[in-house]
Amino acid sequence: MKYGNVRNIKKELLSDNWYSLNKISFEYQREDGEWEEQAREAYDRGNGAVILLYNKSKGSVVLTRQFRMPTYLNGNADGMMIEACAGILEKGNAEQTIKMEVEEETGYKIDKVEKVFESYMSPGSVTEILYFFIGQYEDAMRISKGGGSEEETENIEVLEMQFSKALNMMATGEIRDAKTIMLLQWAQINALFE
Repeated sequence: MKYGNVRNIKKELLSDNWYSLNKISFEYQREDGEWEEQAREAYDRGNGAVILLYNKSKGSVVLTRQFRMPTYLNGNADGMMIEACAGILEKGNAEQTIKMEVEEETGYKIDKVEKVFESYMSPGSVTEILYFFIGQYEDAMRISKGGGSEEETENIEVLEMQFSKALNMMATGEIRDAKTIMLLQWAQINALFE
């Protein structure tokens, strides 16, 4: 089997505990026409969606804080991360998924979202494409305290803050999550609050 400059793809399942980790062996055709054998590991956790909730009149954004074990293992003292609301796609629909995640995690029920871009987040090892959205919120849209799904043991804290404070938190290293930084920078570049 050949796909462009890749052929003889073989998959070996290494782990299927949370998501799937596969070892992929294949032949890759170099620019000089020679074929070489390569092997990589690829983690398949599905695709996801993320959103920056913003209130233009208040100059504020809604973010979340939750414990992330991988960051704890890599030296993040308490493992807590400040992030934009996000989740794995349900039935492949990014827009429906992000509206559901917003309500579950933040307690806001929003009906309009706008897709602004999409990105592979770690293309060297993870198959995931992340769909990036923005969405306006108003105080009246808050129908619950949020906090995430109990079945998923999320324990999410909802944070409403000034957009300027969120930008400063990137500079100080308080916000170190890539998807959140990308959305905050997109908002700044595109003058979302002007």
